[in-house]
Amino acid sequence: MRIYGDLKSGNCLKVKWVCDHLALPYDWVDVDIMKGGSRTPDFLALNPWGQVPAIVLDDGRPLAQSNAIIRYLARDSRLIPADAYAQAKMDEWLFWEQYSHEPYVATCRFHMVYLGKPASELDPEKVKRGYAALDHMQRQLERSRFLAGETLSLADIALLAYTRLAHEGGFDLSHRGAVRRWIGEAETLLGLSPAG
Repeated sequence: MRIYGDLKSGNCLKVKWVCDHLALPYDWVDVDIMKGGSRTPDFLALNPWGQVPAIVLDDGRPLAQSNAIIRYLARDSRLIPADAYAQAKMDEWLFWEQYSHEPYVATCRFHMVYLGKPASELDPEKVKRGYAALDHMQRQLERSRFLAGETLSLADIALLAYTRLAHEGGFDLSHRGAVRRWIGEAETLLGLSPAG
């Protein structure tokens, strides 16, 4: 399997972490999105949306969209609950991450990390909605060890990718103790060095 991605991208890191955690073999192919690497004809043949990550399976079939990729890679693994309702609760978080978290927390980080903008130039509405997403996570993590229950699932991997780097987007997690506890536990379980 080949993973096409950018190691600074949380969406790409999700895929890498799932593969590493489940000991799935892969070759990593760096794609420099800032230099148009995801807009080349060869890349667009794999993923017509022109986004990373994308994977190519051993049989040559491509797959795009980070949460679809991790859902496929983790099938029949401990990262997806066996119970159908628990799976659906995990999926709630996967859909929510792409609609209500990533567009704000990750976008603010993109502006600061990739574009070099200071926090003072961030869109105030994106910052507000990013904090609302982090507060939603805080409330859930005060009630349960992980987002979809008491064990690590794809929900945690999907949300960990940008939450652990929220400070790089100007977000302060110091008053969100449950989120910080969860980040530490998830990083440990995934064998990741603390984001700092």
